[in-house]
Amino acid sequence: MHNGVVPESNKSAYISPLLKKSNLDLADVKSYRPISNLSVTSKLLEILVAKQLVSHLKAHDLLSRMQSAYRRGHATVTAVTKVLSDIFIAIDRSDFAALALSLTAAFDTVDNDILLKRLHSCFGVSGRVLS
Repeated sequence: MHNGVVPESNKSAYISPLLKKSNLDLADVKSYRPISNLSVTSKLLEILVAKQLVSHLKAHDLLSRMQSAYRRGHATVTAVTKVLSDIFIAIDRSDFAALALSLTAAFDTVDNDILLKRLHSCFGVSGRVLS
């Protein structure tokens, strides 16, 4: 890993199907979501890379004030509280307020090429790390 390349042995996971809800059809593949169990070394590498990336983002003030994930003291509750606050403010002003939200398979829709370009252009990630 000194050369920035993750060994092939760290690129595999044991994948187990997990039923999304107990009332779903057990015979339907869509009733399940895959759970990937990584090796200990893969998980440690993932944690180290995430910590370094977050440190870089914090040091260069690149995290949005509204970013809730990966920030101490910010969680899903913080994000929901902000959305509710915005809705209540709109209602108090007699403005129109609506919320439509779907996070179904949100990470499955990420375009990796766009993600890599944004990591480079917006967050200064480059070289071996970006590769």
